[in-house]
Amino acid sequence: MKKINILIVEDHELTRFGLKTTFDGVDYVEDIYEAESAETAINLFSNYKIDVVIMDLGLPKMNGIEATKQIHAMNKDVKIIILTSHNDEHEVLDSLKAGANAYCSKEINPQRLVQVVQSVADGAAWFDPNVAHIVLKATTHSPAEISDDNRKAYDLTAREAQILKLMTEGYSNMEIAQILVISINTTKAHVANILQKLEVDDRLQAALKALKYKIV
Repeated sequence: MKKINILIVEDHELTRFGLKTTFDGVDYVEDIYEAESAETAINLFSNYKIDVVIMDLGLPKMNGIEATKQIHAMNKDVKIIILTSHNDEHEVLDSLKAGANAYCSKEINPQRLVQVVQSVADGAAWFDPNVAHIVLKATTHSPAEISDDNRKAYDLTAREAQILKLMTEGYSNMEIAQILVISINTTKAHVANILQKLEVDDRLQAALKALKYKIV
């Protein structure tokens, strides 16, 4: 992938230093910018080409959700990753409404975070397992029909879209096989293809991405 520029927004200097150290020398990272406040982050974003923002929520004065909203309004192509110790339902949903593409716990393994940033920069959505159920609950309140345009954008076959919809409804591979009257091995093969096409690591991320981008 092409190299990207990252902006780390974190008011605690030690945490900010740790994050910068994590991404120093990573092959897909070009430049790393740092901000100790939302106001500084917005100013940096206005003056430099930044592809991914790693955003803390508990910032002084303007919080991370409002900062996310303002940065997203400035450039809808930017990828914003919330990195926080908070997992309050309202904060999770407000972050997504503000334009966040991922929501991670500060307890995440540094190397896993490096993988998440690369995945999100490539267009994936990612949610910490501790908050994923909140997103699923919120996004499944209103039923959605399969969108042919969105399905074709990810090159999903009709069968893959059908299976993906069942995945978003919480069915296991075995249950999907029984519903569609196909073998478990065929189901697993379809699921593997879906994960690859959606550029996600597991079934949960596939379901969340499908719901967020109205693929099903």
